[in-house]
Amino acid sequence: MKFSETTISGAYLLKREPHSDDRGYFARTYCAQEFLDHGVSFQPVQANISFNQQAKTLRGMHFHNPPHQEEKLVYCSSGSIFDVIVDLRSGSDTYGKWYGAELTRENGHGLFIPKGCAHGFLTLQEETEVSYLMSPSYTPGYDAGIRWDDPAIGIEWPEAPTVISKKDQNLPMLRDL
Repeated sequence: MKFSETTISGAYLLKREPHSDDRGYFARTYCAQEFLDHGVSFQPVQANISFNQQAKTLRGMHFHNPPHQEEKLVYCSSGSIFDVIVDLRSGSDTYGKWYGAELTRENGHGLFIPKGCAHGFLTLQEETEVSYLMSPSYTPGYDAGIRWDDPAIGIEWPEAPTVISKKDQNLPMLRDL
């Protein structure tokens, strides 16, 4: 895996390094030692899948409050998404900033989201599946979020969403946290 730093401190865009032959290819999508080599002690304990029927479905911007803050490693296993991180860590040099990347099955890119950041995505194709590893396990009652369209953050989504849950439509602005 090739780790590329993003504009969010501690977040990485991961690129596969496939080994190909006449059968196809093999590539690593997670290696604890490679994460440690980049100063990240990410030990996933849960794997999730999000399937989305329609293009322009927006999920986010979600995070978990302390002491159950989540780290995630996100891949798009079919279709494509615009995946976004917002830094919510007070005292961080990148607080309130966002980073987005297109993840597709074809490009094989993954996005590592550190603790203290909100995460969300917009599907760019129908029948899009997103898989992610996370730590710690989901703990009910600690989930929270911020508005996907908060003007103070200014996320530049590639398209306007057409499918958003009521819960996500009613999340607070960053200033109201």
